[in-house]
Amino acid sequence: MLWKNRKFGEESPHIPAGPFKIRLPFIHYRFEWPDYVQGLLMCAVDLSAIPILVELLGMPFEVALAIVVLNGLFYLLHHLLGDPTVPGWITPAIPLITLYCSQFPEGPERVHSLIAFQMTLGILSLVLGATGLAAKVVGLIPSAMKSGIILGAGLAAVISVFQIGGRFESFPWTITIAIGIAFYLLFSKHFSKFQHKNRFWGLIGKLGIFPVILLAVIIAPIFGEAAWPSIEWGFSAPDFVTLWNEYTIFGLGFPPIMMFITALPTVLAAYIVLFGDVLQTKALVEDGAAVRVDEKVDYSPSRAHLIFGIRNSAMSILGPDVTMCGPIWSAMQVVMVERFKKGRKAMDSFFGGIGSFRWGTNTGLFLLPIVSLVEPILGVALASTMLIQGYVSVKVGILEARSQTDLGVAGIIGAILCIKGAAWAFAAGIILCLLIYGKNFFKGEVDNTFTKDQQNGKGDLNVDGKNDEERELLNV
Repeated sequence: MLWKNRKFGEESPHIPAGPFKIRLPFIHYRFEWPDYVQGLLMCAVDLSAIPILVELLGMPFEVALAIVVLNGLFYLLHHLLGDPTVPGWITPAIPLITLYCSQFPEGPERVHSLIAFQMTLGILSLVLGATGLAAKVVGLIPSAMKSGIILGAGLAAVISVFQIGGRFESFPWTITIAIGIAFYLLFSKHFSKFQHKNRFWGLIGKLGIFPVILLAVIIAPIFGEAAWPSIEWGFSAPDFVTLWNEYTIFGLGFPPIMMFITALPTVLAAYIVLFGDVLQTKALVEDGAAVRVDEKVDYSPSRAHLIFGIRNSAMSILGPDVTMCGPIWSAMQVVMVERFKKGRKAMDSFFGGIGSFRWGTNTGLFLLPIVSLVEPILGVALASTMLIQGYVSVKVGILEARSQTDLGVAGIIGAILCIKGAAWAFAAGIILCLLIYGKNFFKGEVDNTFTKDQQNGKGDLNVDGKNDEERELLNV
């Protein structure tokens, strides 16, 4: 019970291991049962990755579940190795990855394209984490191009729901009602004030989109858009054998080298989005640490890069995943930070909260009653996630621009990204920036269009949470 010996202002106990700080449950941190129980229920969001895997790769439900389970196990690496975050997907990049992989015929070739993509992203993250060059690499990309990539990712997320054959056609009423309520709970200033006056609504507000998912379980059958869930008892049965025989390098062999080369533009686009998540994580951790001065919480972007680099590299071999392995699940990170702020009695250590939560989501994935409850509306859960992320990405993409000219270039890049993919978008961005900015290609120009430029004069994503607009973004 080393966690009981932590003194005021110190880090929670750990085992030093190079850049990592190993912490084990019950030994280095107190197990937080409220966060564990919440994790049991919130595993429904993890399960919403299954429809993408089924549609894109044509795999059976049980095989897709095996990938979700593997991804869940790798989520544990973050807190176990000293990264104070609730990890998640690279959500804005999902439409970009789907668009890229869809260029290849369904079957082994499409699976190979996903393997090559995720492995390249994993290796890139490992290299940047080991060398500490992450910020410098992103800093070399003009603000107009970064703005366009993030903006385009947001638009692509919305398009994926409403395009012909998209999920809106299958669940029009459910998605309309669910996303309307979700936007009210997450983004409405009216609800934000209301939840602080009422304990029940305050709890609802802290659960992210989980209440919306539960509501969808009821709404979809009422409108005849899904069957009533058939609750099954026992444990789920992920099919690892079929996964490894038919969807990994063990059964299909190593992807051709050319696939790694063709994936590079989309990998870079995904990394730009991912780097924004790293900045957001840092801001949220510092926000909580400013209140809980009794525990020193150490966040290292380089360590985070190493961990999600390991996750992506390993998943590309064991179970390639369209959602990718990202540095943060923003909604739950906010929930954990808010509980952490309530003091040591509520959450002894931040690592205890986030660790207990992720142990809970992993347990939930094996409980058949939970899996069978949400299975009929996983498409709705995914659509809600994509629309919420689209809203946030569009706002963040616009804030990334430093001038009206940047924003005009970003609009062109974003539109091309949605239609033609990342390679065309980068090519168009480079040409436009060269034609418009010339020798100021990397600097671009700054005007007074955005208040963030008046505050700090920087073009990078401002996530310090010091103004209302940015706080709203951080609450997603």
